[in-house]
Amino acid sequence: MTTVGAVLKRIEAGRSTKTLERPAKDSELGILRVSAVTWGEFRPGENKAMPLDFDPGNVPRPMKGDILISRANTRELVGAPVMVEADHPNLLLSDKILRLVPDCNIVVPRYLLRALRSSIAASHFSQCAGGTSGSMTNITQGDIRATPLRLPPLPEQRRIAAILDKSDALRAKRREAIAKLDQLLKSVFLEMFGDTTVATTSVAELAPSAGAIRTGPFGSQLLHSEFVDHGIAVLGIDNAVSNAFAWAKPRFITAEKYSQLSRYRVNPGDVLITIMGTCGRCAVVPDDIPTAINTKHLCCISIDRTRCEPEFLHSYFLLHPVARNYLESRAKGAIMAGLNMGIIKELPVALPSIEKQRNFVSIKKSLGRQLEQALTQENRFNELFAGLQQHAFAGTL
Repeated sequence: MTTVGAVLKRIEAGRSTKTLERPAKDSELGILRVSAVTWGEFRPGENKAMPLDFDPGNVPRPMKGDILISRANTRELVGAPVMVEADHPNLLLSDKILRLVPDCNIVVPRYLLRALRSSIAASHFSQCAGGTSGSMTNITQGDIRATPLRLPPLPEQRRIAAILDKSDALRAKRREAIAKLDQLLKSVFLEMFGDTTVATTSVAELAPSAGAIRTGPFGSQLLHSEFVDHGIAVLGIDNAVSNAFAWAKPRFITAEKYSQLSRYRVNPGDVLITIMGTCGRCAVVPDDIPTAINTKHLCCISIDRTRCEPEFLHSYFLLHPVARNYLESRAKGAIMAGLNMGIIKELPVALPSIEKQRNFVSIKKSLGRQLEQALTQENRFNELFAGLQQHAFAGTL
C-alpha cells in the first residue's frame, strides 16, 4: 500500500476567471465546468465561452490521456476522475478541475484512474471534503495525494485495468440498450400519433365531472405539522418527478383529517401533473394504490376512460407536439413555474380512437416490462462490478 501522491509527478490546477454565459463555439476558447468531469466520462461540451480578449497564458488544456479530477462538488461526487480520450486545445481547466500527471514508470494511468474510482478513494474523499455548503464541498491537493493506493507491479496493474475496462464496457452497452428501449417507446408514440396535429378536444372535455380536475388542499387546510408517521398517504411532486409513479418520502395524515379532505382523493388511473417546482412532469396512479390524497403541487385528472386511456394521456403530455408546444408557450419561468389548473383544463388534445389508444397502451406495457427487466439486470450487473472493483483494489482479484 502507498498513496496517490507517491505515483504523481505533479498536480496542475486551472484558473478562475469571468466567462460568457454560453458554451464556446468551435473557434473559441472555453473553460470547463465541473460537470465536464462529474459523470464518469469526459464531457467537453460542458464549458463556458471565454471573452475574446482573454489571455489564457499557461492555463492547462485537456489533452488525450490526461486524468482530470474535480476538487469541488457535492460530497458524493467530489473527487470524480475521468480520462480525456482526445486533444482539446481550445478548452481550459477551471480552478475546480485538477490534472494529475502520473509517473508512468511506477503506475499505469488507467489503473490509477480505476483506483480513484474505487470505494476506497470515494470514502477517503467524502471524509476529507470540507465546506459549509451542503451542495458544494472541497478537497485539497493534499487530500488527493493522501488517497490510499494499492500498487502491485506494472503487469498486474495492466491486467486489473484491462479487466475493469472490459467490464465497464459491458455496463455501457447495457445502459445503451436501456436508452434505446426508452427511445423506442417515444418513436412508437410519434409514429402512431405524432402526425395528428389538429386538436379535437381538451383535457376539460375529457373529465366526466366538474371536480374531476383538481389540485390538493391549500393553506391552512393541510399544514406540515399535521403529517403523521402512518395513516392516509399524501402524494406530492416527488411521486411524479421521474415521469412515472414512484413512492418517495412518505407523508401521511390521520383518518380524521382525511375525512375533511376526502374530496382530494386520488384514484387508480388518475393522471398527475406537477404544477409547481419542476412543472410539467406527470405520472399515472397505479391500480394498487392505497387511499391517498394529492397536495396543492399536483393537478390530479380523472378522465372518462371510455374516451381516453390514462397511459395515452400521460404519454401525450410528455411527447405529443400539440401538448409540448402548448405547455412551453404558456410556461412562466425557466422551470414552467406558471402552470395552473386553468392551463391544464384548456390544454388541447388531438384524440385518436380509443382502439388506437389501447393498441398503444398494450405496446407501452410490453416495452415497460422489458425496460423493468433490463433495469433489474443493470442493477445486478452494477453490484457485480462493484464487487469486482473491490476485489481488484483489495488484492484478491
